[in-house]
Order: sequence, then structure tokens, then C-alpha cells
Amino acid sequence: MSATNSQRVLSGMRPTGQLHLGHLHGVLNNWLKLQYEHRCFFFVADWHALTTQYDDTSMIAKSVWEMLIDWLAVGINPNEATLFIQSRVLEHAELHLLLSMSTPLSWLERVPTYKDQQLKLKEKDLTTYGFLGYPLLQSADILIYKAGLVPVGEDQIAHIEITRELARRFNFLYGREPDFEEKACEAARKMGKKNANLYSDLRKRYQEQGDDEALSTAQALIGSQQNISLGDKKRLLGYLEGDSKTILLEPQALLTPMSKMPGLDGQKMSKSYQNTISLREPPAQVEQKIRTMPTDPARVRLTDAGDPDKCPVWQFHQIYSGTDVKDWVQQGCRNATIGCIACKQHIVEAVQAELAPIQERAKHYSEDQGALRAVLSDGCEKARDVARETMEEVRQAMGIAYR
Repeated sequence: MSATNSQRVLSGMRPTGQLHLGHLHGVLNNWLKLQYEHRCFFFVADWHALTTQYDDTSMIAKSVWEMLIDWLAVGINPNEATLFIQSRVLEHAELHLLLSMSTPLSWLERVPTYKDQQLKLKEKDLTTYGFLGYPLLQSADILIYKAGLVPVGEDQIAHIEITRELARRFNFLYGREPDFEEKACEAARKMGKKNANLYSDLRKRYQEQGDDEALSTAQALIGSQQNISLGDKKRLLGYLEGDSKTILLEPQALLTPMSKMPGLDGQKMSKSYQNTISLREPPAQVEQKIRTMPTDPARVRLTDAGDPDKCPVWQFHQIYSGTDVKDWVQQGCRNATIGCIACKQHIVEAVQAELAPIQERAKHYSEDQGALRAVLSDGCEKARDVARETMEEVRQAMGIAYR
């Protein structure tokens, strides 16, 4: 059944090649649900890959195709969701450019991940505008589709907040009628000099710093005024929030549960840790990787009692095993009545069963490049249609729609 909820969802992934179980349990399973609940736009963020891989682009194109295959293989349905590549919709770049004209540098420099990523990737030269401006490009990705919801983890909330601020600032600058500001200023004067100055200060703090407390105080101040009309109050509220006419929609963060998919060593599953099982891992390799997983160090011999909580294999059981098997593991490990190989075999079979249908579909798309390109071509065109509509409104609002 197609989604009936008109609210749009936007989410993307950098092309990293074939995906692994961490992607499936951390992102894709959520997309599978969302595609039937909302109008979803899922895109390959190839321009974002360039922000850190600008010096070696040799694997980006191949990674784009591999990732698209995996999306389709897990069940992302192009009849329900729009799948596209970022760089194939040039309007992303245009909105990014236009937003950059009015975005304060301090807004970009305060994004938490800016300095965090510089520290993590200190072997790379990231003193580039592309890296500094990637939150702005990310905001353009969201705003151009007027996405109401963006699935993110808690560590990504700051990116949604700056997107909201950018939309608010754009609407403030370009969304008012020609005489709106004059009428709003006249309404402020009617409050008296003291209140007008306070309103001006609170508005500045909210507009320039995103101070939510200043917003609440200003709204209360306006509401308390007895000597101004309802129309003037609405003007003051609109002037305060800068949204007398909404051109760019402020998105909401759609918090997603943190992925519980561990790596083979108990850490987060990540290619950088070399602890992954890819979605297209051959069954024999799946078995080999799981059989060689580290276990509780206390279990040197079969007769040694262990503690499942100290064993990475137990984390897999929490995802893949039912209550009966988990009880069997807990008792057998602690009482030394089962060996680690027997314990791991349940995980081997569960992972292989999960991957089998995915791999069958991936094989189909790998062998039928025409079908893959047709899906992409259709998705890119649908995305362009929406992006073009937004850019028409943006250009008109900015006064650069030449007809």
C-alpha cells in the first residue's frame, strides 16, 4: 500500500561501496518502514563524499552503484520511495550557493562535528570550504525537497538545528511583503520605547544566535500587550520569527534508535575497524568470520565457565535469537555445558538466513545493469521535478527570476 501521509522524509548515505549488517540494522530497516508511511526521498550523497575524499575520487562511482544495488536488494522499493544521486540533481548546488550568500561563517564553525571530524581525520587536509560548508550543503539537500522529517541519530541533531535556522533566516530575508517590515516596526513603537527596545534585542538574539529562550520571552512580551491590535501582534510575531511567508520549510528531526548491531569484535560495526559482515558476504565467509569471533577470555577450555555479557557473540544473540536460544546460551555458557562453536552456530545460521534473499536480489540487479539504471533515471527525474519547483519559489523570492 502506498503512503498516504503527505509529509516528506529525506535521508541520504555517502557512497562507501557494498553495505554491511550495521547499515541494515542501523539505517535501512528504518527506511523500509518509512517508505510506506511517508513520501520518502533517499539519495546517494556523492558530493558529500568529496568533502573528505577530494584527493582520491577513484572509488566513488563504483561505490555509488554498489550501494544502490544493496538498497534495492534489502527491499527499498522505487515505486514507494524516490531513489536518486545527489549530483544528478544540480538544483542542490544552486540552493547551496544561494544559501551561502547569507549564511554567517560562525554558524558553520560552531557545528559540533566540524572540529570533531578534523581531529578524527587529522591525516587529511580539511582546511577547505567544502568541508566547512558541508552542513550548508546538507541543509540544501533537505530544504530543496521541503522535507518535514529527517531520520537522524542524536549525534546528528545539530545538523537539523542549523537547517532550521537557515530556513528561518531565508524566510526572514525574502519571505515578507514589501511593506511588512515598516508595519512591524510601527507596531513595535506602539508598545512604548522600553518594550520596543526589549523586543528588538530579543529578536536580534533569536535571529542571529538561535536563542530559543529569547524567542519565548519575546512571544510572551507580545502576548501581554494590551494597547496593540491583533493584526499588529501577528505582524510582530511574524517579524520575530521571520516566517511571514514560508518559502523553505523548517524540518523536524525524526530520532532513530541507535543501531544495536555490533561488530565481530564487540565494537561498533565499521569498515574502519575491519569487523564487518557485508550484505553480500558469501555464506562460507559468514561462517568463517563468526566462527573466529573472540569470546569470553575466561573460557580457555570447554569445561571453563563463562559470562555471556563479556562475549561479543552474546550481542549477536540479542539481535538474532529468540528467548529459548538466549536462555540456552546463558545457562550453557555459565555452566560450561555448551561450547563456543555450538553457541556460534545459531548465529551463523541466522545471519545466513537473513542475507540469502538479499543476496538473491542483489545478484539480479548486478547482472541487469539496465534495470538498475532505469530505476535511477526515473528517481533522478522525480527528484528534479520537486527540486525545480522549490528553486522557482526561491528565485522569485530573491528577485532573480528573470522572465
